Order: sequence, then C-alpha cells, then structure tokens
Amino acid sequence: MPGRTRQLEDATLTIRPANEVSWADLRTVLSSTAPAHCQCQRYKLLPKECVVSLSSDVRADRFRTQTEPGHADAESTTGLVAYLDDEPVGWCAVEPRTSYVGLVRGGRVAWTGRQEDRHDDSVWAVTCFFTRPGFRRRGISRALTVAAVRYARERGARAVEGYPLTTGGAVADELHVGLASTFVAAGFREVSRPSNRRAVVRVDF
Repeated sequence: MPGRTRQLEDATLTIRPANEVSWADLRTVLSSTAPAHCQCQRYKLLPKECVVSLSSDVRADRFRTQTEPGHADAESTTGLVAYLDDEPVGWCAVEPRTSYVGLVRGGRVAWTGRQEDRHDDSVWAVTCFFTRPGFRRRGISRALTVAAVRYARERGARAVEGYPLTTGGAVADELHVGLASTFVAAGFREVSRPSNRRAVVRVDF
C-alpha cells in the first residue's frame, strides 16, 4: 500500500477521539495479536477478573461500549486514534486516572515510592500505545502523546501521567506502555523510578 512507504511529512496525520471514529477503524488499529487479546481492558478489569477469565468477545464488547458516542463517559472518551491520511494507524489510551480501576486498586508501578491520592480524578493517565505494523518509527506515538496532553488539559486535567519503559526491545512491544524517551520528548518529566525498566512520568499544568 502506498501510504505505508511515506514518512509523516509526506502524508497528513490527524488524531481523533475514539468516540468520534467508527468501530471498524478501532478494530483495524487493534487487530494485531496482543491488542486484539487485551482490547485495552487490562486496567479496567473488576476485582477477581483477569484478561484470561473473559472471552475475547466480552472484552471487545466492553471496549466498544466504552468508545461509543453515547457512552456515559464520552466527554473523556477512552483514547485517541491516529490517522495517516484517512487510514487508522495508531491508538493511545488516555482518561482520568480513576477510570482505570485496576490501576487505582493495584498498579505497583504507578504507586511505588509515591504519596498520591489515588482517587484524584483531576489527574489523567496515558496507559497504552499501539501503532500498526508498517507504520512504526514515524513519530506516531510521539504525536499521540502530545495530543493526549492537549486533550486532557482541554478537559480540565491538572496533570497527566504515564508509566513507560526506560528501554525498548521485545518487552516494550509486549507491554505497549510506551517508552520514557517518547514521553520526555513530549514534555513529560520523570517523577519516580519504581524499577530498573519502568518509570513514572508526568506533566503538571
């Protein structure tokens, strides 16, 4: 496909809230093995639930409900979708931190060594990125990060956090939490290092 060989400067990149795009486009972005398995539900699981305890159809149904225009939380949506020209190519999950019930309940990476009010809904979180194969290494994740900061700020957030890896490689591809360097390039600063390979980064407004 011609669009897959072009750099960002040769094409039009647009980013839209997930509740303003079609379900078909969302499915196109999250069609690879790991994203299709999770459906961005990892941090939204209820107590006693786990990804393997829910069928892929249930996870997909939840994701579809969360991204519908009429969803109760549609003003905050569940994420942003990147388009290269008119083709959906990337995803970024961003919401008030309290929307990620699993993150609030546990999430050792987010809370180790920090004194934070876990129930402060004015702090937003960027928890997941995915760029489709064939469109990677073109700055799409960075553009999504910048857009997530702007999106959260416009909706009243006082801060935005991320929980990225400090190094790349196979683990980064598996976890989809982003790289610290991507966040730093978008204006985040490191506020915690809960492990050798994970950091907490943040923008305060």
